[in-house]
Parts: sequence; structure tokens; C-alpha cells
Amino acid sequence: MRTHAQAVIIGGGVIGCSILYHLTKLGWTDVVLLERDELTSGSTWHAAANIHGLHDNNNITRIQNYTMDLYNTLEAETGQSCGVFQPGSLYLAQTEAREHQLRLQAAKARYYGLPFREVDRAEAEALHPLVDYDGIRCIMFEENGGNVDPSGVTNAYAAGARQNGAEIIRFCPVTGTEQQSDGSWIVRTTKGDIAAQWVVNAAGLWGREVAALAGITLPLQPTEHQYFVTETIAEIAGMDRRLPSVADRDGEYYLRQEGKGLLVGAYEKNLRFWAEDGTPQGFGHELFADDLERIEENMIRAIARVPAVGTAGIKRVINGPMIWTPDANVLFGPVPELSNYFCCNGIIPGFSQSGGMGLLAADWIVTGESRYDMFAWDVARFGDWADKAFTKARVGDQYANRFKIHFPGEERSAGRPARVRPVYEKQKEMGAVFGLNSGWEHPLYYGTEAGAEDQTHGFTRQPWWDVVGAECRMLREKAGIIDISNFAKYQCRGPGAEAWLNAVFANHMPTEVGRSCLTPLIGKRGGIAGDFTVTRLTGDEFWIIGSGMAERYHQRFFRQVPLPEGTYFESRTDAMCGFNIAGPQSRTLLQRITDTSLKTADFGFMRSRRIEAGGVSCLALRVSFTGDLGWELHCDVDDQPALFAALIAAGEDVGAGPVGSRALMSLRIEKGYGSWGREYSPEYWPQEVGLSRLCKMKKEFLNASAVAETMAKPARETMVILALDAAQTDASNADASGGEPIFKDGVGIGRVTSGAYGYSVGMSLALGYAKGVVAGDSVEVMVLGVAHRATVLAEPPFDPDGARLRA
Repeated sequence: MRTHAQAVIIGGGVIGCSILYHLTKLGWTDVVLLERDELTSGSTWHAAANIHGLHDNNNITRIQNYTMDLYNTLEAETGQSCGVFQPGSLYLAQTEAREHQLRLQAAKARYYGLPFREVDRAEAEALHPLVDYDGIRCIMFEENGGNVDPSGVTNAYAAGARQNGAEIIRFCPVTGTEQQSDGSWIVRTTKGDIAAQWVVNAAGLWGREVAALAGITLPLQPTEHQYFVTETIAEIAGMDRRLPSVADRDGEYYLRQEGKGLLVGAYEKNLRFWAEDGTPQGFGHELFADDLERIEENMIRAIARVPAVGTAGIKRVINGPMIWTPDANVLFGPVPELSNYFCCNGIIPGFSQSGGMGLLAADWIVTGESRYDMFAWDVARFGDWADKAFTKARVGDQYANRFKIHFPGEERSAGRPARVRPVYEKQKEMGAVFGLNSGWEHPLYYGTEAGAEDQTHGFTRQPWWDVVGAECRMLREKAGIIDISNFAKYQCRGPGAEAWLNAVFANHMPTEVGRSCLTPLIGKRGGIAGDFTVTRLTGDEFWIIGSGMAERYHQRFFRQVPLPEGTYFESRTDAMCGFNIAGPQSRTLLQRITDTSLKTADFGFMRSRRIEAGGVSCLALRVSFTGDLGWELHCDVDDQPALFAALIAAGEDVGAGPVGSRALMSLRIEKGYGSWGREYSPEYWPQEVGLSRLCKMKKEFLNASAVAETMAKPARETMVILALDAAQTDASNADASGGEPIFKDGVGIGRVTSGAYGYSVGMSLALGYAKGVVAGDSVEVMVLGVAHRATVLAEPPFDPDGARLRA
């Protein structure tokens, strides 16, 4: 056994073996995989192993199709069969919402050149004659869908990795992982120790236990999951081809051919958790007792759709464990608080994603960043607030609603509230409906009865559409009060503060006390890893504001630049709250509760100072994400109720009131402002997002050489703002929400990143990226998967010259 390695992967399931294989493909041959038992011993061996290419997230669609394409290549490379069957998959829509989802996926497939198309009933019956298609609104066919052999795929990855120089050690439990002072690790095992540059936790059902060895708590919870295989069905035995699988997600089951019978699996409402206090160390190839009564309702729906299921006997039942995260997405990436510890845990559709996960993990470990923006998977999206109770509640909701559509902007109530601010109860009394942002409850919109939950149940305009419109118009005509407490807030102070911030961020830091600047944070590949507002409070003290949901994510970048001696950088997000007061009457509103002059001559745009407002000491910044005249007020968390009460009382005098985050989304799109995680991500270059002027290339800063390379190249595509045809959006009762492909003359040229109705300008708007277009061009945006005419605008429709912002 080796005593030194570039990376040690813990876990010999399909994911661990894929990461090992992909590391060797990138040239890392001094790598070791440790497996406590035999390969595939956890949840891999009993998986149904279905494969499909389409996903609501565009980047996950890309890696799932990479995975499907890889399997045949892997067989040829290694000589190990992956047991690939690709007779296709039929997707059935029983509801309008499911039809919208499938049509949108078909539009994305067209954009990416993937074989996913609508079929009529006659073709569907020819493809799968055992299905009763009565009541089906829409049928899509994915030509590459199917399934693989779990053991074959895992062993193919293992064989490929061994051919490339990797070592796999079975029956070798890990007993410890100890970080060294240089950031490397000692991995202790029953067969000896290995010194490693990187540790990769791909331990599957034991992911929690392996993480605990490094002092990490991961939000994971296993459940039982059942599927059954029927006896031989005569109609199938008489066929000379394999039947496509059936995705009847409105029926809440999945179905495919297995041998000469059918495999049927279900995610039941009456789920059963397992191993809540830890996965047993000795668990391996065991299964749980059958409990088909638990999935009886799902079975009845499957039999109604495919009657042959009901007439065939049951050959065997598989009831085994699978391990979940709170949102059913993988926990992926380096742990921000540690050096060189990579997680890949909580994977559900593992055989659709194994290749892509291995590719992106190897990318990240070897080059310092994955090639795609995968924040939806990033382990940094959860913090300590995702505790055991939250995780269990969310996993229960995810399992029971596995096939429920995740609508744009939808908020689910399970496990909440996890974290609240002092004004939460007051906001609830005022009719606030809350969303979840990095664990915090924050108002989405107001105007309902106290305690109401979000009502988002479709892709079309929802019941809150008019309520949000009223908030937008109130702010644009008078003023609005927006809770921005969930923004990430940091303080940097000390003699080296300015130098450190200049070494982290691309823009020059403010040299004048009271002045603010906007600045990008640059990723390893030269893309936009973040956007921040930095304010100089005193000679050696700075205030930094960024994305709240990305706070742990951004820690990785901040840790890459050592702090000078005597200089401190700390998060103030938990300790401080904030409100944005914006709109033409915002100055009048604020002037009623402060003695500080707010005239432009005294308090100009992008300036700041400490003021007293409503008897509360605040840091006031003259900035506004609404694009309107406005200020941000930041105060100590204990002072939030007093400040909120003062603002609400003063607002009544000018016809202003509270405004939620859904209105803020509309307002910032009217102004053409990008948002991190939507328009800004490491995939996009500064010149593509309009931020190149904020990258000061004559100074040294984090990843400056990478951005110099990207900025020397022509933009691949550029951020655009689109106005959709009003008659079409009104007729479809829908606006773009993000992810919709953009076509011009029948050719895919881009995709939407954000969309909303612009209430104060009377336009359905979208931000996105496109290539080969100029202002005035006509394009098509695939809202609900249907082409909607749109025009590329030359400038934002609201206050393009910034006169209101600087008034």
C-alpha cells in the first residue's frame, strides 16, 4: 500500500470510483481509493440505475448527458461491460404544469442538441404498447434514456483508474483523517497511514461518519427505498426489442423493463427514515424487510397506467437505504473552512450523474475550479443552521415529493423557520409571506393574512403576481422599505486592511473615507466569482457587502490571501441587520427620522456615513439595488425592531410601506442589474457581463493573471436585456423565470438567467446571455417551452441614465 498520494478517495461506490478515474484522466496517477468492504457495498449495488439526460438545471443537464455518453466510451476503453441499455424513455404529462415542464425541457434539448422530442399517441403506443395513454396531455421521448448495470459501471471506472496507475484498496476502513499544518492530510487506516495532499469524502451511506473524522458535520439523512421486479410478462417475452422506460412523475412511480419483466419503484408519502443516529459500520450488502403496503397507492397508479404490472407476479423486492441532503442535490466541493478536503455526498440519481460528478470533482481538485458553475450542488450552500432537525424535515419532504415539480421561486415550508431576525413576528403580523435564504426567513411579499405560506404552484403568473406589482408601483411612485438583512456583511480593519482588500478584489479600494465602490471577485478561470460593494468607514476600516447565500462559498476565496499582521476580517451577517429605503420619496421618509442632511450636496451617490435614524445608530450607504433613489441602513441586530418601527411610521406619512424580495427582483431587472448566482458566475467573463471596467489590470489581485487571459479574448456572448411581446406573455399568462433558451432564426443563441414582469415600465423582461445580437434584434424566448417574440433592448427601460439614482 502506498504511504503517500496526491489524493485519497474514501468510498468505493460508483461516485468514488468515477472521481478516481477522472483524476487519472487529468494526469494524477498517484491516487488511492480506500473502501471499507467490497466495491459497491453501500447503496450502489442495489440501485435501479436508471439514466436520463434532462434536468431543470441547465448545467446538470450538461453533466448528465456527459455521463450517458461516457458509458459506451468507458466500455471500449476498459473492456468492462457497463450493462448499458438505451431503448429510450417516455415522459408523460397528466397536468398542465407537467406539460409546461416537459415542453421547456424539450426547448432546452433543442438548444443543446439533445435527442428529446414530442411524440403523438400513435408513436408512443408503438414504442411501448403496454402503456394506457388515456388522460395524457403530452408525451416526450428521450432517445438515449435507459439504465445500466451498477456493478458493471463501478468496476469499469475502477478498471480505467487502475490502468492509469491508481491504486484501489478494499477491506480497508478509514479510522482517522488529520489535517497537517501545511494543509495536507494524514489518512489513518487499519492497514497503515497515507500522507495525502487531498482527501475526498465519497463515502455514500457513511458520508456523515467519515466527515466527523475531520470535525465536519454534513446535513445528510438516509431513508429506505423500495422497488420491485415482476415475473416474466408474456408480451415482453415475445418482443425482439427492449421497451423504453416510463417516467410518469404525476403518478409518482418509475417503471422500466428488467429481464423479461418490469421494474417498478416509488417514493411514497409514508416514508421511513433509517440510521438517524449514524450508519452502522458493519452494514454492507444487506436489505430491509419488504414493506410493499407502504407503496401500495403508487403501485395502484402504476397498474392503472400499465395493466400488465397488476397481472404479473412479483419476482423480488429490493428495499435498501439511500442517503439524502435537505434539497436532494449532492453536497459537492471543498469544505470552505478546511484546506484540501473535498465532499461528494448525498447523491440520488447517481448513475445519471456519476461521470459528470467525477469530471467536475477532478476539475476542481486539479485546476482549482470546476468548469461549470455548480453552486446548486456546492457544499457551501448549507451552514450550521442546517442541523439534524432541519435536515430530517427537509429530507422527508424531498422524498415524499420526489416527483413533484420544483416551480421557479417556489418555497416549501418543511423544517422552517431555521433562523429568524427580531422583526420576523412583526413582519408576519403585517402579512409577510417568507422565503428561505441561507437559512434565514425573509419577506417575499406582503398583503396576505398573517402566517400565510407561499402559493407558487405553476410556471405561469401566480396569485401573488398582482400583490408584487402593487409593491413595485408603490416604491417607484413613492417609496418602499426592503429588508436586506440576509445580504452578507463583512468588516475588515487594521493597518493592512486596504492592502489586503486590494489583493483580493479586482477594483481599486476607496481611498476617501465615506466613499464606496463596486468590485468583482475573480475566479480561478478568470470569471466572475462574486460582486461586492466596499465602503471605507475610517482610515483603516472597511465595510463589505455581498451575496448572502454565497457567504461560505466566498470564504474559499478570502482564505487564499493571507491577512497582514494586525488586520482582521470577519463576518457581521449574523450580528447586523439592514433595510433598503428606496423610491422618489425615500429622502423625505428618511429625513423625518434623522437630523443628518440627506441632500445630494451633503450625501451623494455611493457615499456613506454613520447616522442616527429613529434613535438607532446606523451605517447609511447611498446605494440601492432597485436602481432608484435610495439608502441602505445597517444596524445592530438588537436595534432592528426599533429601526423597522420608525421606518414604517415615517413611511405612512408619504404613502410608503414594506416591500418584499420578489418586487426587488422585478425592480432590479427593470434597471438591468445582474445578480450573483444568476447573471454573475465563474462561467462568465468580465467583458461578457459588463464589468471589465471594474477590473484594474495594473495592480495585483486574486487570479489577476487568469482574468488577463480571458479579457484578452473576444466575448463569447454578452449579457442582454430583452422585452418580451406583451400580447404573447399576457395570453400565456407567463413571464420568463430563468433557464429558457433564446433562439434567433431557428438557431439557439443563448439562455435567460433572470426574468420578471416590469410593473413600473409595463414590460415582460428578461436578462440573459446571447451571441450575435445587437439592440433592436428580434429573438424568441422559450417561455413555457413555447416561442415568445422578444426584442433586444439598447438600454434598461427604467432610468437608463441614472437620473433617479443620483437625484
